[in-house]
This record gives sequence, structure tokens and C-alpha cells, in this order.
Amino acid sequence: MMLAWHWPWGLLAGTLAALAFIVLAFAFARRSRTGEEPVFSLDDDLNTEYASRMFRQWRVLNRLSVALMIVALGLAVVLIGRPSQVDSGDERASSRDIVLCLDVSGSTLPYDRQVIDTYLELVKHFEGERIGLSIFNSTSRTVFPLTDDYALVTDQLTAASKVLKGVESQDDIDKMSDTEYQSIARWLEGTQNRKDATSLIGDGVVSCAAMLPGFAYGDANQTNAERARAASIVLATDNVVSGTPTYSLSEALDLTKQTQITVDGLYSGPKSSENDQTTRDMRSAIESHGGIFLTQSSGASVNELVRDIQSRRDTDAENKAQSAMTDAPGLWVLALVIILALWIVCAWRLKR
Repeated sequence: MMLAWHWPWGLLAGTLAALAFIVLAFAFARRSRTGEEPVFSLDDDLNTEYASRMFRQWRVLNRLSVALMIVALGLAVVLIGRPSQVDSGDERASSRDIVLCLDVSGSTLPYDRQVIDTYLELVKHFEGERIGLSIFNSTSRTVFPLTDDYALVTDQLTAASKVLKGVESQDDIDKMSDTEYQSIARWLEGTQNRKDATSLIGDGVVSCAAMLPGFAYGDANQTNAERARAASIVLATDNVVSGTPTYSLSEALDLTKQTQITVDGLYSGPKSSENDQTTRDMRSAIESHGGIFLTQSSGASVNELVRDIQSRRDTDAENKAQSAMTDAPGLWVLALVIILALWIVCAWRLKR
């Protein structure tokens, strides 16, 4: 921290005005004294010991009160300049947008809940990140748009986790009540509007990308490619497509890359299918477009995979040195109050 002045010109102007006032005051006082004819002398008339002592005390108090007023005037001038201090420190600021893009076809639902639960924990440590959630099957539905309202995000992710709790295994599905089934159906509503089509991955990615600022369907140019915030999509799917999508996964990734949106892939399917051609194709497409692709083959859980992706993307969050100028009148005001209090005491004593 160091002392600075918010209004240095105000300090200079106040100083000049105060000096001018003091000079004029002394000039008028001296002029009035020289123009007067002496009529009597207090030193001659008050020649007793008590009277002399009281007169000397009056002179001391009078001079002290003038000095205190001059000091108070100086402090007032200082406050006109708005004394400030410059605070510097490290501030963590993130400017990243994250869209969770979840395939909600029957084969991936059990893994979706693990992704949601992991982000439910991660969001507690977010500072400035915006997060959104979109789910897709043959069509897409936005669960909640990009937001940094973490209370809303937590409520939405918690509700989604509770809904998906009953689909983690076939036994859970068999034991599901009608009420639980209806809850899942309501949550999935809007994701199965095309007949004979499920898990249209490319269309889902494009719909998720459309949640991010600067993305335009089928179009990418210098104007919409410039973005102020890093943008990434976390795609959780098993890449098993049934039907004819409008966009293939590679075509969707071409569009996102042109608009500087990174797509990271998380294989959400059984470990026995990790070496299938569809999985290898997904890995190739994601990695060739600059994304991270992870599976559970290393023994890691979905939770660990999500955290791995998040930690790698945390490089977008920068620790920057920040400086801020803040008013710091405290000590100056305190000094002014003390000086005025002393002047009041002197004035009261002079009056007596």
C-alpha cells in the first residue's frame, strides 16, 4: 500500500487558497494595529501579579488557538485532495463458459448422473465460470442456460441427480414406481421428438454449441469467431447413433472449432464397448479437433475423468495482479477532529 491523491489539483488549489487567506488575514490585522492611536496600555493598567499572569495566559491561548486553526485549515485542504491508498494483490478471475452436453439415450443415462454429481461438487469452487446444461437424444432440450448463478445451478443439478437416481442399473429400473417413472419422463421431455432416431450426437453437439455466445448454425467467420471468454463443451455419450442426423459428429466439431469452442469427450458407456469402432471414431474426432477424450479403461471413475477434464481446462483461469485505488481519509479525519476539539477547548478557556 502507498499513499496517493485522488484529486491532486484540488489539493494544490486548496493550498493556494489557504495561503492567500492566511496572508490576507495577517495583513489586515497588522494594518488595523498600525492605524490605531494608543489610548492606554494593559501592561501599565494590569500591573498586578495576578493580572499579568492571566494576561500572559490569554496571549498563549490566543496564539495556540490561531495555530490550531491554521493546522485545521491545512488538514481540510488535505482532505480536499482525497487521500487514497493503492492496494495490490493477486486476484483469481475466470472467464470460461462450460456447457454440459449429455446424451440421455437409454444406454448413457446411468453415466449421466455421475457427470452431474461431479459438477455438483465442482461448482462449489467456481469463481466467474458460467455453466449451462443441455440434454439430447433425437432432439435437444436446454435444462438451464449459461449462468453464474450458482444457487440456481446447484438446485438444477441436484434435481437432475435425484431424477436419475433410479436408472443406474436394471434393478433400479425394475423397482421404479409410477411416480419415479413420471419424474424421469418429465425430465426427458423434449428429447425424443423424432421417430426411429436416438442419440443423434452431431445434432446434440450443435445444439449445445448454440448456447454459447458467437456461435451461428452452419456459419463461422472472423466476426463470430472472436470471443471474450473461453468456451468448452463437455460431451458425455457412447457415440452409438441410431437414425440420420442433420450433422455428423465430425461436421459438428468442424463448426465448433471454427468458432473457437473446445469440445471434450467423455465416453459414457460400458467398459466392454470401449474398443468398439464407434468409440475409436469418437476419440479420433474429438482429439483431431483439439479436445480431450477420456474413457474408464484406466480404472478411473467417471468422477475422476470429469475432474481430469476440468483441471486441464483450468489453465484458462488466470491469476492476475490487480491494483485498486481506494479512499483512505481515516487518519486525516481523526487528526482534524482532534485539532478542532483542542481549538474548542482553547476558545472556551479564552471566553472565560
